[in-house]
Amino acid sequence: MDKLNQIIKDDTLSLYEIISSEQGFPAAQEDATLRRFIASTPQTRAISNDPSIAGTRYTRRLQEACANIFRHFDFGLEELQTVVVNILRGALNFGLRDALTDAYGWYRHNTSFISAQRAREDSDPESWHITEKGYRKMFFPSEASLVMGDVVATGTSLHYALNEIINAAVTQRCGFRSIVFFTYGGSKAEEIFQQIDSRCRELFPAYDKTYVIYMEGRFLVPDINTKLTIRLTGTDLLRGGALMAPEFVESQYESPAYPLERCVIYDAGSRAFWLPEYVADVIDYWRQTYDLARHGVTYQQLLHERFPELDASRLGEPDLGQVCFEQIDKMDKTFNG
Repeated sequence: MDKLNQIIKDDTLSLYEIISSEQGFPAAQEDATLRRFIASTPQTRAISNDPSIAGTRYTRRLQEACANIFRHFDFGLEELQTVVVNILRGALNFGLRDALTDAYGWYRHNTSFISAQRAREDSDPESWHITEKGYRKMFFPSEASLVMGDVVATGTSLHYALNEIINAAVTQRCGFRSIVFFTYGGSKAEEIFQQIDSRCRELFPAYDKTYVIYMEGRFLVPDINTKLTIRLTGTDLLRGGALMAPEFVESQYESPAYPLERCVIYDAGSRAFWLPEYVADVIDYWRQTYDLARHGVTYQQLLHERFPELDASRLGEPDLGQVCFEQIDKMDKTFNG
């Protein structure tokens, strides 16, 4: 069973290392080849709780959070050896090129790009394949440290892109020293990086560490067996049952809407770059929820379904229909008013 060991705490950042019970004493994690963290910041809590933060208001906050993590934790990066690798388009949400400049004053680090867009299989909607994979511009110094970010649900795009990135390095006769990966995501991220870490160690003698940093929590991804009335399988990131920063859990009590959100991030690409689609998605969820309220579902019942770990008494007994109306009205006025 995984637990959290806090290693940084101030008003701008709480950083926890994920410790597995079989790994023993937390201090030993510094020797681990794959290190996993959960970061909680005011910016990422706001993003996760308030879907009306979108467009540049969203990407700037995420960039600020990443920059703050760079300031507080030493990943052993060197400017001329660092390459920001953008898996298009999800990586662009994180603003990592500018986050490194904000944190360290750098201007000579490099940036590479690879496209890897997933789509559902026509024959099996619960399976995925890669589309839009034709674009890539990847160049590496002799021993590169990669800095990356993406939203990870099924991990289809990430798994494909990482192996292509490694293949490009081998073709260019370059090597990697480390990978730093930021994500809103589920456990598939670290499962993939366990494989990638092993492959890098086989191919690159100087390879040292892999870092996976989850924003606010390592969330659950629903499948067809997940018992939720409203869910988007293979896409949503769920609060209920997740491993989360205590600060994020505590923030759920600030508004009755927060623990009921369908996803902690919704569709990151449209949230950043195509707002009409994103706004329609969020409003559609709250309209579906309003329909549940009209048919007799109470706030407390839905809270128990979506986030049963919370202390329901601290949220009182809000009117579910009113919560839905307020969320729909807020999204409509923010983006259409």
